[in-house]
Amino acid sequence: MTAQEMATERENAAKADTLRALHVPGRPLVLPNVWDAASARAVTAAGFPVVATGSAAVAPVLGYDDGEAAPAGEVLAQVARIARAVTVPVTADMERGYGLAPAEFVERLAATGAVGANLEDSDPRTGAMVDADEQAGFIAAVRAAAREAGTGLVINARVDSFAHGTGTPDERLADAVARGRAYLRAGADCVYPILASDSGTIRALVAEIGGPVNVLFRPGVPSIAELAALGVARVSFGHGLHAATQRYLATMLTAISEGHSPYDPLPTF
Repeated sequence: MTAQEMATERENAAKADTLRALHVPGRPLVLPNVWDAASARAVTAAGFPVVATGSAAVAPVLGYDDGEAAPAGEVLAQVARIARAVTVPVTADMERGYGLAPAEFVERLAATGAVGANLEDSDPRTGAMVDADEQAGFIAAVRAAAREAGTGLVINARVDSFAHGTGTPDERLADAVARGRAYLRAGADCVYPILASDSGTIRALVAEIGGPVNVLFRPGVPSIAELAALGVARVSFGHGLHAATQRYLATMLTAISEGHSPYDPLPTF
């Protein structure tokens, strides 16, 4: 390993430590998820200390549907472009690893400069939930590979009980808690029960999982201040900002097609 490579490795390990330390219950790390280098730079210019990608935003930018339809190499190349564009830690939404074996996954993700990863527990192509023990084993293998490689990878374990699970709301909550606990034991740093949305459910998840909890911010979810009061440690925006940007672009294109200026009146926010 060259001196430059050793310096880069040390720098990335330090970024991983920084990212991990920012997961503070009650003082959540807020992540407006990005899709390219330009949006990443905008996030850092606004003062956010971490850049996070969203798979449902990155995939269409690359010309693919979400759900691991994009080749792993293209996704990793986009993550690398984003990481090169900023100086803050980058965490990447990697769906369920794009079929890569844990050691290869860790190695190739580290090569992009990203120091964190989302890993979900449903099959991205079918939506079927993965057996909890199987997913815990996968997370444990990724953690072991990261430890062996010395990357310090920060793992955000997505729990899809509310998105793809079955049963009553109470049964889904119980499943999310059980999965979250198992994933933390396996080596995850944070648990992401995606689509948990009401205060009571979020409060129960925070109290019962026993580790940092990530909530997806979307319409109908408590405010960021309220999520902080509930003890949430991380707030993500998923593909929401990209979707809103695309909707606004559509209104501008409609104005142009109708012979109007897309800038009149000036955009208001």
